[in-house]
Amino acid sequence: MISALALIRWWQIRPAMSRCVMVGVDWLVAMVFSGLAPLVVEDVADEGDRIRVKARTPDAPAACPRCGARTARVHGYHARTLADVPLDARRVLMDVRVRRLVCPTRGCLQTFREQVPGVVERYQRRTSRLAAQVGVVVRELAGRAGARVLSALAVVVSRHTALRCLLRLPVPARRVPRVLGVDDFALRRRHRYATVLIDAETRQRVDVLPDRTADTLEAWLRAHPGVEVVCRDGSGAYAEAVRRALPDAVQVGDRWHLWHNVSEAVGKEVAAHSGCWAAAGPPRRDGQRATTTRERWTQVHELLDKQVGLLECARRLNLSLNTVKRYARIPEPERLIRAPQYRPTLVDPYRDHLRQRREHDPALPVARLFEEIKDLGYTGSLNLLYRYITQGRVEADRQAISPRRLTRYLLTAPDQLKEHQREIIDTHTAACPEMTTLAGLIRSFAALLTPADGNAAQLTAWIAQARDADLPHLHACTRGFELDRDAVNAALTRAHHNGGTEGVNTKTKLIKRQMYGRAGFPLLRHRILLG
Repeated sequence: MISALALIRWWQIRPAMSRCVMVGVDWLVAMVFSGLAPLVVEDVADEGDRIRVKARTPDAPAACPRCGARTARVHGYHARTLADVPLDARRVLMDVRVRRLVCPTRGCLQTFREQVPGVVERYQRRTSRLAAQVGVVVRELAGRAGARVLSALAVVVSRHTALRCLLRLPVPARRVPRVLGVDDFALRRRHRYATVLIDAETRQRVDVLPDRTADTLEAWLRAHPGVEVVCRDGSGAYAEAVRRALPDAVQVGDRWHLWHNVSEAVGKEVAAHSGCWAAAGPPRRDGQRATTTRERWTQVHELLDKQVGLLECARRLNLSLNTVKRYARIPEPERLIRAPQYRPTLVDPYRDHLRQRREHDPALPVARLFEEIKDLGYTGSLNLLYRYITQGRVEADRQAISPRRLTRYLLTAPDQLKEHQREIIDTHTAACPEMTTLAGLIRSFAALLTPADGNAAQLTAWIAQARDADLPHLHACTRGFELDRDAVNAALTRAHHNGGTEGVNTKTKLIKRQMYGRAGFPLLRHRILLG
């Protein structure tokens, strides 16, 4: 197949060909350089690693940029060198002759240089279509990465030029949304944070604020009236800003954060009651860790009975203050003893065989068992088998389960659990009355996460039921709900949520990683709003 440049060169060296061939080549040139239609292409030269195009502006009259009067009177000519979109994997440079015209209006500009809209912009060294392609790349990849990709496409720009092209892209104008989504993200974790605002109905970015203080958000809300509903997380600063700027606006808490807070409380409760439900697994309460836990609990409570303060207890026992508080809250040391956390091992598939062999012959050497299961396909080591047996995992009635995994089972929808997972839940919750109550509270709260009109009253009943139970970590969660009760009620009764804002934050993390070590908040804000 003959390339377009080959045909063009062939046309240049064969000027005496028939008119039909000339017309065909003219059509081919017009097709290859269709984006330059407002110009008159006079010559195309192959310079090896690049293609040189010579063009000029047409002889038609042009309008004065100030008064609009049209004129064709030429004062002089100027040459402009522009880069165009690559052709045949090579750079394209254009030498364009531009006219300087004389304005016919008295008192207006004496002369002006004509522009070619859609092809050449003022003060630019790239055509409009090349600038558009560069803008698409730098919009996604920014500086260094954008420059590397463009160089592979035969477009030469530096990383600084790529950033200038990015900042030159206009940010789309957004109307003030009726439902505003507000959330924060880290500029530098634990040090600096920013706030992103989106339209919660259309998921479009609205603005990015440089911090997450109440004063900044209040100033933005006062400068942009029209917001009726604000979706936010449990931040007190955002709540205060909305109350001060928009006292009549409805604040809607985020249901994901509500469920997340309950999940964290459930995890702490499951770990606190592991001394009860762990009886369904291997009995390992007599280890060194359990003994130390009982001794420390006894020492802390003996000092507390003598009216010794928490800080003084921490000093006498050489423990941290938080550790002393944790021991002081627990009425009995068994609730501090954690269940053994065993990870799945290569021995698990051969557990039934090991149990049968040890029941038949308790004195059977471990090395003999190792050879037997090795013939069955075991690929682990002898030391791993020794640890497995000495931990009591062979004789146990069931595999030990960690508090984290049991918490995950409790928080999973019942219709998405497998049969053995349901059996684990039933067995472990039946071993502890508090666990039975906790499982019921989880199911009832999960039902409230589907917005309905009567959920506010049901939440009141749920909070009362949770406070009647002996679940101190869940009590702290209910106190948080009461402090922000109006927003929690709106979250459980209205369809609005803050999921779109969380999605923007997820994409912002990708942008931050691309910009690591380069530029600051203005560029980050520009890229977020362009997204």
